[in-house]
Amino acid sequence: MTGMGPVVDDGRMGGVPERFEDPLIRLYALADEGILVVCPRCRGRAVVVPWPDRGGDVFESPRRLACAGCGHVATVVPEWSEWGGATDPYFGLPLWLRARCCGGRTVWAFNESHVDLLERFVGARVRERRASPGTMSLVARLPRWMKTAKNRDEVLRAIGALRASLTG
Repeated sequence: MTGMGPVVDDGRMGGVPERFEDPLIRLYALADEGILVVCPRCRGRAVVVPWPDRGGDVFESPRRLACAGCGHVATVVPEWSEWGGATDPYFGLPLWLRARCCGGRTVWAFNESHVDLLERFVGARVRERRASPGTMSLVARLPRWMKTAKNRDEVLRAIGALRASLTG
């Protein structure tokens, strides 16, 4: 993602920036990059992508689920979608990228770009917010427990587990 500013390597997390400026990304903007989910057939990693890949409205355009592990494929034309939890908004499947932390709460992400954004935000000692036209940005909507300094190390460990499951 662009607009994140320079990375200051202060010895933490191999390059998590000291300062974070909110890029004003909204959760639904990350959906077009693909949402990693648990395959309903084989329990492996599958992806939900726009289908056909022609853009369109993120809330109503058709989506395709595809699993490279077992070959399972499904398509949906959403009549509704539910955003903001540890399930994908189109098929309602559990997200692949989720980890428990902070007393049973769940850290989750749609994809690698989402993990990157969370890691930069949580790891930064200084967080700058800009005025957001319209609805609030993804980082502005994060729960308080993810934003507090006392939970930073535990949340970063959970985010590290999400990153590890990208390659595993």
